[in-house]
This record gives sequence, structure tokens and C-alpha cells, in this order.
Amino acid sequence: MNFPIDLSAYQPLRFSLTQNTLKAEQKTTLLRNINLVRDSIVFFTALANTKGLGGHTGGAYDIVPELLIADGFMKGNEVCFPVYFDEAGHRVAIQYLMAVLNGYRKPEDLLHYREFQQGLYGHPERNEAEGVFFSSGRLGHMWSHVNGVAESNPGKTVFMFGSDGSQQEGDDAEAARYAVARKLNLTLLLDDNNVTIAGHPTEYLQGYDLVQTLSGHGLVVQACDGEDIDALFASIRQAIITQGPAAVVIRRKMAVGVAGIEGLPKGHDVIPVNLALDYLTAKGHTEAVAMLEQKPGKTAKVEYLGSTPEQAKNRDEFGKIISDILQGMENPAEKVLVVDSDLEGSCGLHHIRKNCPAVYVNGGIMERNNFSVAAGFGSVPGKQGIFGTFAAFLEMVISEITMARLNQANVLAHFSHSGVDDMADNTCHFGINNFFADNGLAEHDQTRLYFPADALQLKAILTKIFHDPGLRFVFSTRSGTPFILNEQGEKFHGESYVFQPDKDEVIREGKDGYIISYGEMLYRCLHVVELLKAEGIHLGLINKPVLNVVDEAMLAKVGSSPMALVVETQNTKTGLGIRYGSWLLERGYAPKYSSLGTWKDGMGGLSEQIPYQGLGTDALREKVRHLLQR
Repeated sequence: MNFPIDLSAYQPLRFSLTQNTLKAEQKTTLLRNINLVRDSIVFFTALANTKGLGGHTGGAYDIVPELLIADGFMKGNEVCFPVYFDEAGHRVAIQYLMAVLNGYRKPEDLLHYREFQQGLYGHPERNEAEGVFFSSGRLGHMWSHVNGVAESNPGKTVFMFGSDGSQQEGDDAEAARYAVARKLNLTLLLDDNNVTIAGHPTEYLQGYDLVQTLSGHGLVVQACDGEDIDALFASIRQAIITQGPAAVVIRRKMAVGVAGIEGLPKGHDVIPVNLALDYLTAKGHTEAVAMLEQKPGKTAKVEYLGSTPEQAKNRDEFGKIISDILQGMENPAEKVLVVDSDLEGSCGLHHIRKNCPAVYVNGGIMERNNFSVAAGFGSVPGKQGIFGTFAAFLEMVISEITMARLNQANVLAHFSHSGVDDMADNTCHFGINNFFADNGLAEHDQTRLYFPADALQLKAILTKIFHDPGLRFVFSTRSGTPFILNEQGEKFHGESYVFQPDKDEVIREGKDGYIISYGEMLYRCLHVVELLKAEGIHLGLINKPVLNVVDEAMLAKVGSSPMALVVETQNTKTGLGIRYGSWLLERGYAPKYSSLGTWKDGMGGLSEQIPYQGLGTDALREKVRHLLQR
């Protein structure tokens, strides 16, 4: 299948640093290239949306003019380092399109954006053979890396693309001070579109201004209209020839010219297919429209034994449950502060903003600050700080967690997108080091890590622990999870269920051994237990909703059985598996033991991530048979 927009019409440009302005022919070609690239981004990100893969259209669409101008200077001047470093990973669509235009990939590859095993992930991951020369990691993490690139390439000008969102991260302040002190030749091109996932920075972060901030650090800073091509060209050229670090703050609306998402936070994510159809129809791209109108094939729905077809997303339910708790309190704003890090819709905190606005703060993209604010608020008895973000970003707040513990803070932290299930953004967003939060000394430590199996257990846990002192970490997945059933076919965590702190739960009894699991792997393991039962293998299943506390009675039960297998999607180097085996040995238990978890880089896609790690149900059955030698 051919890419339906003719990319052979693209004409690479070469600019000289001696030219102050665009020549008329260059400008005509540049504008034609900009339209071609933007139309293509709208198309193939929308195509990914038809497959349920997401795609993040707006940011990549925005920065096309400055990236193509920078590309022209890279191609026309050896002094310009030829990599489009970008600290805002969700603009990756333009990285893949440029890889095509620069001859590293075929245009047809773009039809498989974000699909499994296609190498077109939701954030850039370094693969030089295919035209991607850096890994962006998490938002706002590139500048210091780029400083190092500049140090290793003296005499070169290194570009970094950023935004008013990514620049909110505190590590950029450190990078700015270093770049100025070392007089590094950096050109920062910052898309200032006044949009992040959860709102508009000028509204929720008043006082934050890129020009003033970077000027205060000592950079040479210009601001310009990003859609005024002549002004943009002149500003970028001036920044390149400036000695030392220089920035161009490029102002425009998000997804300018795209009806329905222009200037709106929803422009950050993938364009709705109907709006893409309208846009491409108006541009005359009939073949692209026809391809978007094709109905994608439906994947077969997997039915899991032992759980309901019905699912719920714990990451969303978290906010609903907390809202109910808050609404039952008198003057909740005196006792609770909820600090969001621009991910309210992904962590369920938008429900709190809508239902209990007095306790809610949009803290911007500043995870370290926001966790500590929540901890500071909760540093006296009777007060609670609530914090939410992705589990991958837990690694960013380890020092702040230690500070909170030293200050005897009460924090209820929700880390969504744990594990790898349905993880569209691939390796850099894997939330696989959750146990890093349990980093205090054992004496007096009240830290607890909770990973509920379904939404009913989540409600029971939150209701029980809401007023507990200390640090409580609640983990959820990006994906939905079904409700666990008991052997009578009733919901295990239904109305009669009472959460018992620090206790494991027997989901199924077994004489041949036990699987120990939690979270999104519990229902998968239950399916395997039921399948093996039909084969004559009677395994038990243990749910461990409190990850970092030993249940001595349950450990004795498992340790006295023939086999124990821990199954999780946490990192095999840092997860429950390496701890559980040690707990058994310390108490003199020696069942046949093994553990499974995440151990490989991702390969894109969504539901494919878990089987790729060897955690699919077929692989689990084979692992059990191997341990039992059957």
C-alpha cells in the first residue's frame, strides 16, 4: 500500500549563514514543503487513531516551519550539528517523517506509525540506521544531554527543539545555567503555543514566561510569530550566529489552521478522525481521505476465565473514589490538597477538579515541586497531600520522597500507567521501577505500595487508607482491568469484601503450588490457573495488593507448597520477584521458585507489550509446566 500523499514533491533546501533573508524562490519552496509535511503529519497520525493507537498530532504539526528552516541550515553549513534534538517526545511524528525525507525509511513505513514491531514508537528511541539519532526520554530531559553533545563537538552549533510545556521541568533551569557558564553554542527553538495536556500555562502558571525566564539565566532570547516565515527565518539565523546559547521563542496557536483543535489542549493528542477528514478534504488529498475512511479490521476479543467481561480503568476510578471521600468530609480544603502535574485526565484527578475544585491545583509539568508541595501540606497530623502522575516519573521524585519521609509527611500518591500493558509510548514510559518508592530505612517506616487488582479493590483500599499517616503509593495501569471472580462466580471484591491492611489474599487454593501476582497480571494468572485445572494441575493463586510488606502466614503457605511463581510487569531487576524469593529463603522455605517480569525494551503497539515480555497466558502455562516438570 502506497503512502497517499506524494512526498517526492518535497524539495530539500540549503541556507547560507551569510543570507539575512529568504530568497523569493526559497520562500516559495519552503512554504510548499511546510504544507506538505503538515498535511502528511495530520494524515498518518489520524491513521494511527483509526487503529486505536493514538498519535499526538498538534506538537509535531506546530514545529514544522522551524524544523525545516533548521534543516536547511544543517544541510547548508557544516557548522550546524545535523540532529533535531527534541525534549518534547510526543512530537515524534516529525522525526519519522524527516527520516523518510532524508532517505532512511520508506514513505509506506509511516502507515504503521506506533504499530507493534514497526520501530515507530510514541517517543523517539535512538536507531541511527533508521534516521532517529537520540532518545527523548521523558519530557524536558534533553537539554543537559544536548549540553554534553555541544561539549563533545566544539565549534558546532547544536539545535534543541523545546516548548512552553517541556521548559517547565526544573532540570532545564540547571541546563540553562550550565550552557551559559560554558558559553555553549546552542540554538533553542521553543514552540510557545500556550497549550499543555490539561490547560493553558498563562492561566494555570501565571508569571511563567519563556523570554523572561531564559533571559534571566543569561541566554540571548528573541521572540517571533512562528507563522511569519520571514521573521522566523531571520530569528533562527541570528540565533545560530550568536556566540553562546541563544533561544528563539516561537509563538503560535496550537495546531494553527486545523479546525476543531486549533488553540486547544485536545490538539496535543491525536487529531479526531472526522476533523482530519475535513482538513484533508479541504486540502484535496482524496487518496488520504479514502484510506482514513476504510474501516480497520476488528481484533478478536479475548475472554479470560475467572473474571468478568466488564472492565474498569483504575486510573480513572481513583479520582471518582477520592471525590466521594472528599465530599463526605467537612471543609475538605482545610485538610486536603490535590496537586496535578498536567496529567489530570490520565490519573483521574480531573474528577476531583470538577467535583471538589477547592482542593485542586494544576501544578504544571513540575513533578519534583508538586510532590514536595503535597508533602509539605501533609507534613502535620490530620492533613493529606495528594499527588498524581505516571509511574515512569516516579524515578524523578526519589529524592523528594526521601525528603517527605524525613519530614514525616502524609502523602497519597497515585502513579498511573504502571507496568507495560497498552503502553503506547514504549520503553521511555514503562512504569517498571515502582519499588524505588520503598527506599526508606526499615525502622519506623510507614511507606506502603498498593497495587489493586480491580476497581472494587481500589475503592476498598482507598477508603481504608485515606486517613493513614505516612507515604502511600497507589499504582494503576493505563489499561482497563476486569473484575476478579471467586469460585462461585461472584465478584471477589464485591460488597462483602473488606480490605485487610498488609495481608495477601487467596484467590484460588491449590495443592501443586502457587502463583503470586497483583494488578493487571492477576486476572491473566487466574485465567492460566483455570486452564491448568482442566488439565489436572491444581495451582493456587495469591493476590498481593500490598507489595512491600511480608504476610508471614501467607508466605508460610506458599513456602510449604511444591512451587512458587511470581508474575508481574515490573522490572525483573527491581520488582517483587527478587524480593519474594529472598523472603522465602530467609525463612527456610525452598519450593521450586521463579519469577517473571519486564526485561526487554518495548516494541511498540499496545496489547502486544505483555506477550512480548514473555508474560502472555501461553507463556505462563509453559513456565508452570517447566517448574512442575510436566
